[in-house]
Amino acid sequence: MTGWQTLLYKEVLRFWKVSFQTVAAPVLTALLYLLIFGHVLADHVKVYDTVPYTAFLVPGLVMMSVLQNAFANSSSSLIQSKIMGSLVFVLLTPLSHWSWFIAYVGSSIARGLCVGLGVFLVTVWFTQVTFAAPLWILVFAVLGAGMLGALGVIAGLWAEKFDQMAAFQNFIIMPMTFLSGVFYSIHSLPEFWQRVSHLNPFFYMIDGFRYGFFGVSDVSPWLSLGIVGSAMLGVSAIAVHLLRIGYKIRG
Repeated sequence: MTGWQTLLYKEVLRFWKVSFQTVAAPVLTALLYLLIFGHVLADHVKVYDTVPYTAFLVPGLVMMSVLQNAFANSSSSLIQSKIMGSLVFVLLTPLSHWSWFIAYVGSSIARGLCVGLGVFLVTVWFTQVTFAAPLWILVFAVLGAGMLGALGVIAGLWAEKFDQMAAFQNFIIMPMTFLSGVFYSIHSLPEFWQRVSHLNPFFYMIDGFRYGFFGVSDVSPWLSLGIVGSAMLGVSAIAVHLLRIGYKIRG
């Protein structure tokens, strides 16, 4: 294997060795969300005319799991390596910043898609889900996981201790994920909050992903694709630049 392939293999093996924690636990969490929200709100919330609320929840929970776990993979790997001192062994190799980026983001995509597939296989038993446009599902899943993986690289490079990483996740990633339309359609919100939701790139990831299942969405999937693609390029450019200059990892 080449250098970047070896680092990618190492990062994938890192999360797979503890898959009960990195894969099974998020799947169980998503299942609990479905059971609780689906049971409590199924008879009280109507989103789309042809889509039951429980079915509406499934793509949102799948994408939420993909995003959160893609971010957790790259960010946790970097911050743990920095604090434990093992990152120096990667720095000693002649790997380019592009090799780092591909390995960390690639493994994040792998973990995100793995968790997302697990969530889907578990939750789909509780409702009937269609596949109106499967290609859109794949495109938004990969782009979303890639963007959050790149964002995790940025957070992992910036943070110097676990408290900072926890703050980044609790005050940025979690709120943006939960306020992106996972549990509701933004058309059910007041006009002001609808406008606020349109400023959240996570909304477009989940809305475009959901379009792939039902063929209906709150905004055009092409608009979502443009915004998510642009956000992915922007975040990736920042991550590559920080890796190139060795931000907080080289003296």
